[in-house]
Amino acid sequence: MPPLRWQACLFITLNAAILSMLLFDAPVGASEAPAPVKHLGEMLTGFGDSAWLIYTSILLFFQGRAGYKLLKTARSRAQALYVSWIGAYLFTTIVLSGLLANLLKRAIGRARPEHFHDYGIFSFTPFSGHAAFESFPSGHSTTVGAFFAAFALLFPRYRVAFITCAIWLAMTRVMVGAHYPSDVMAGLALGAWFSLLTAIVFARCGLLFKLAPDGWPISKQLFPDMKKPGAL
Repeated sequence: MPPLRWQACLFITLNAAILSMLLFDAPVGASEAPAPVKHLGEMLTGFGDSAWLIYTSILLFFQGRAGYKLLKTARSRAQALYVSWIGAYLFTTIVLSGLLANLLKRAIGRARPEHFHDYGIFSFTPFSGHAAFESFPSGHSTTVGAFFAAFALLFPRYRVAFITCAIWLAMTRVMVGAHYPSDVMAGLALGAWFSLLTAIVFARCGLLFKLAPDGWPISKQLFPDMKKPGAL
């Protein structure tokens, strides 16, 4: 494991999730979001559905591969290959983080906010087989965290915008009453960490990223800078 201060980050994440569970989950479970807030959440929460992101990543991979075979110039072929590896990276991190989140939520078996008045925030029924007891961590938030963390690593210039979008879209799961805040926080962290670890694996294979001296994966930017004279 590279020196990424992962122990400190893990410590902060765990404590943030526990504090969120103790301070915010009960008020959220005991009340319902105002109608406009819930409506906003319903409009945006579908973004965290992993299916369309998986299909998009597959499309990127095969489109890039086709371009690599059909294009003539070395520059265009390199860019097409870059796109195909972006598709592979997104597919890997979204699918595997989603599978891990689903395994964890089934193993933990936390009751969802809709059952707060019956079970409270500390009700756990592992491997119950019912979606009502699969609240922690949030699968949608894991997908959102993985997706935007991947793009923040690929295009660090826009990382603030990506992080902002991730927080807003993940919190729609609270707006619609599907998850507690701690579920969302845990899902975001899980997805983001999975994207980071996948980027490190890709860097070790010489794909998309390279490792900085401190072990952090840095994107290999192959697209031309549009501000430079003569850029495509």
